[in-house]
Amino acid sequence: MDFLQQNWHWAALAAFTSAVLVFDLLKNRQGGTSLSAMEATLKINRDDALVLDVRTPDEFSRGHIAGARNVPMGDLERRLTEFDKQKAKPVILCCQSGARSQNAADTLRKAGFEQVFNLHGGLQEWERAGQPVSRKRK
Repeated sequence: MDFLQQNWHWAALAAFTSAVLVFDLLKNRQGGTSLSAMEATLKINRDDALVLDVRTPDEFSRGHIAGARNVPMGDLERRLTEFDKQKAKPVILCCQSGARSQNAADTLRKAGFEQVFNLHGGLQEWERAGQPVSRKRK
């Protein structure tokens, strides 16, 4: 007990760190999975993940991940049936910064999609990581 009283700051740091780790574990268990650009690339290449870009068509035309499908956030719920065959496969959601795609990820999870991932930092982080951007229209 004397040790804890004399080193309370270390005990507080350990408790805080443990709380952060538990929170992160619970968040991931609830499907709050984010992927870095490199992790997303691996998931696309190894697991044939579908990439859904929820930005506007104008934003999408200025640059997007090669092979991504553009489904603007406002159209997502209406167009979910287009992706019914993907419910058991990995789906990566992307927007400009990662905020809209996080909302889209929640929508897909509620619709029964099993492997839903959000591209952390969106296309901005993708480009910062040196990943290729396509400007081809689909």
